Amino acid sequence: MGIALVTGGTSGIGAEFARQLAARGHDLVLVARDRARLDAMAEELGRDGRAVEIIQADLSRARDTERVAKRLRDANRPIEILVNNAGYGLRTKLVEPDVAEHDDAYAVMVRAVWVLSAAVAPGMRARGRGAIVNVGSIASQLSMGAYSSIKAWVQTYTESLANELRGTGVTVTVLMPGWVRTEFHDRAAIRRSSIPDALWLDPDHLVRVCLSDVDRGRVVSMPSARYRPLSWFLRHLPRSAVRAISRRISLSRSRAASE
Repeated sequence: MGIALVTGGTSGIGAEFARQLAARGHDLVLVARDRARLDAMAEELGRDGRAVEIIQADLSRARDTERVAKRLRDANRPIEILVNNAGYGLRTKLVEPDVAEHDDAYAVMVRAVWVLSAAVAPGMRARGRGAIVNVGSIASQLSMGAYSSIKAWVQTYTESLANELRGTGVTVTVLMPGWVRTEFHDRAAIRRSSIPDALWLDPDHLVRVCLSDVDRGRVVSMPSARYRPLSWFLRHLPRSAVRAISRRISLSRSRAASE
């Protein structure tokens, strides 16, 4: 089945990608910052007979990103599937003078996605097969700060890369989740009570549907009937209405965080 590389592969959506890809018969390369979590995930997947390579890397650092890119370019151990999943929510407001968090976020969720995809794509194209999956977000269709702008870039970049690789045997897919039951929102200090229960998704279903969409060569994967009509409305509403909706969501989060 070949080797799959997953960034942020030790928790949340990334860990679920690792588990399901392993269940499909893929060996894994896991990339994350926390060595203890990498070791634990490697041990878990190894119990099922999968070979697991770990790369401890902080993708906000260009040097670490280049180490991962070097692994992706290794023609002797080709990567068949790349999942660009690493990311996190942002707390810093756009108007705050300290832009360090934004700099790191753009390095992880924009620059690394670009660099790693560019590293793996030539080899995939030469072999005539392969898949790149970039984790986007329904937030890309809202106006909720740097995170929305980053994920909007991820979607546009993915669709552009899919155009470049069309007809080569290499597929490119952007996963568009909504709110998912993982520790992502706890790390971002987003209280789950501020989000309606009906909008929460389970990571196992999310990833299963996404991988099915990858098999079909779909460029955009939105694995929930609950979010598809919402996405349609967000794309067709006047932008002033989208901004108003975004403000209400942001306000509800702020109130919940202060309680």
